[in-house]
Amino acid sequence: MTEPAAHVVDPLSYVPVVLAAAESLPREAEVRSYMDAFAAAETRGYFLPDEDERLREIYARYLAVRTSLLECVRAISAGKYQADATPSLEAFLVAFSAATILVRSASYLVALAEAHPLVKVKLDEAEPRYGLERNSFTQVYKSLTSPRRWWGFDDAVHYFRRHREGIEALESHEDLRPLVGLIRGEEAFFSARREDFLQSRLRYRIHSYLRRRRSGYQKTMFQLFRISGSAIAELKQPFVKPRGAGKRVTPEIRARLESFLQPGDVLVTRHDDAVSNLFLPGFWPHAAFYIGSNHQRARLGLEPHEGIGEDIRFLEAKKDGVRLRPPEDTLQVDAFTVLRPQLAAEAVALVIARGLTHAGKLYDFIFDFSSADRLACTELVYRSYHGVADVRFELQPHAGRVCLSAEDLINQAVGAGYFEPVLVYGLDGDSWVEGPDAQVQLRQSFASRF
Repeated sequence: MTEPAAHVVDPLSYVPVVLAAAESLPREAEVRSYMDAFAAAETRGYFLPDEDERLREIYARYLAVRTSLLECVRAISAGKYQADATPSLEAFLVAFSAATILVRSASYLVALAEAHPLVKVKLDEAEPRYGLERNSFTQVYKSLTSPRRWWGFDDAVHYFRRHREGIEALESHEDLRPLVGLIRGEEAFFSARREDFLQSRLRYRIHSYLRRRRSGYQKTMFQLFRISGSAIAELKQPFVKPRGAGKRVTPEIRARLESFLQPGDVLVTRHDDAVSNLFLPGFWPHAAFYIGSNHQRARLGLEPHEGIGEDIRFLEAKKDGVRLRPPEDTLQVDAFTVLRPQLAAEAVALVIARGLTHAGKLYDFIFDFSSADRLACTELVYRSYHGVADVRFELQPHAGRVCLSAEDLINQAVGAGYFEPVLVYGLDGDSWVEGPDAQVQLRQSFASRF
């Protein structure tokens, strides 16, 4: 009985992949153009949403290219990652070019992260919007400093030197000529790589140790705040309302409000008897984001979004996470104010599209606005709006961390002219107040600065 023939890989088919990857990787000059943003983030202690997104875009592009190059090396070496596993000098040249680009780009990424600790922490955060998993940077770091991988690369360098003459002769091959030039340009780098390995391995072990400590602390604190936060969210203050009294925002008020709202409106809300009012700063503790009906979003030029039924109107972060919600869920409240963005329709469409990318994330019980993998209610608004047109928000210190309370949001949004208060309900009994009087009543409801 004859064995099935092994799958033969044509190394020349991977030459375009390697060349495209070399061109697609973020250039050192491109990354260095963001150095001012990195320095500013280090100074303030966190990335702004637009800075965060630029960094994620670069990193996600790097990881996509990395995957293509790893597949090239794996396929040509039949998964052995060894120089002598390549069937010919042509195959070795293609695989070695891919490996050299991989090692150089990972080395630069690690050096950049080591020089900017906040970047290192950010790259290890999960961000579903960009397909980034938690601890992905640590995995890149681990792979770069893996003794097995290092010996494999070092073996490939020796193989290259033993067969230099034959490899350089491949320059006569039209398809392989660019790779011979690429390897020549990289030789100084992989010659220095040998001396750098031990130091890199030590730095990785330190990074891994500190990451585990930080991750363990964060998980413990998150669970603590999740349990206590969920419990507090369910509790009601006694004697504030008569027993059995419902919410002052009735179905009739909800229906009236739905006909009033426009896409992009931000609702800041209050429950009269919530125990959480005792712990959250100010009179207004919570915010939600009106994304509009399917018809309203279509008028803004937004494509239909999978999973948004006709009854969905809001995007809101509560204890069960960042979810798309119907009015009867979001508007189970006693009082609200509506802040309307003073933006062109195109900008509002961008805001809604950005907001929808956060749907499905967990709730951030510890209000860590430096991380985007879990979001608190006002952080959803902050990350959706900040950087669109001229909208800017500044995080404020609260209980030992910087974040944006609902009243910080109101003060900055209205004070800077980004938003206009167009409606207040529930401040004077069950009164519905629109127009200029709404701003006057809102101003008097808390420690306003506008």
